[in-house]
Amino acid sequence: MKGEAAASYSHWRLDRRREGAQAAEPEPGNLPGDVGANHPRAEDQALDSLIGLPLPPVTLVLGGQRSGKSALAESLIEAHGPGLYLATAEAGNPEMAERIRRHRERRGDAWTTVEEPLELARALKEHADRPVLVDCLTLWLANLMAAGRDIDAETRALTGVLDGLPQPIVLVSGEVGQGVIPPDPLGRRFADGAGALNQAVARAAGRVVLVAAGLATLLKDDRGLKAAGR
Repeated sequence: MKGEAAASYSHWRLDRRREGAQAAEPEPGNLPGDVGANHPRAEDQALDSLIGLPLPPVTLVLGGQRSGKSALAESLIEAHGPGLYLATAEAGNPEMAERIRRHRERRGDAWTTVEEPLELARALKEHADRPVLVDCLTLWLANLMAAGRDIDAETRALTGVLDGLPQPIVLVSGEVGQGVIPPDPLGRRFADGAGALNQAVARAAGRVVLVAAGLATLLKDDRGLKAAGR
């Protein structure tokens, strides 16, 4: 499994083909073919060495829009067996419905998908019998704000649940704080909330990875933590 997982990870940003499925839409920054395969970079080798290790109880994958963060998160879960995809998005318009369709097509039939736009902590407890991918926390935050929920209380509930789950959890979240400061109060509140949410989950996570332009950088790796499910 370790060798197969490492090979899978090495090519996650180049090609997301699955048996019987159409090739996924490439992420920006992807290169066709197998360019550079014979000359692995040091950062690739370092991250490849992580994919064969047991996942920590909590992994956070951060990145901007179309950075490749979801594809990487899927690869992390796939390396450890069948997983559950906990989706926070709602198809409120045709554009979002198309995004959801593309994500489902890329994942293929091996995943079980559960949609939960608000009650994330409860859903994680209900589906704690297998590895779970949460995609994504920033959409969950937007849903909470639209519903008038207490963001601090919901964040505490989420991080409290993460500490005791028996199977590994990989959470995807957008890094929205590196662009222009939003000009309107609601936009600033969302950016501030996303930053605070990411910090809280990062503190709870044993591993944190940042993805930009299809390339991953390891930010945190507490290898001394007991692996989930072990």
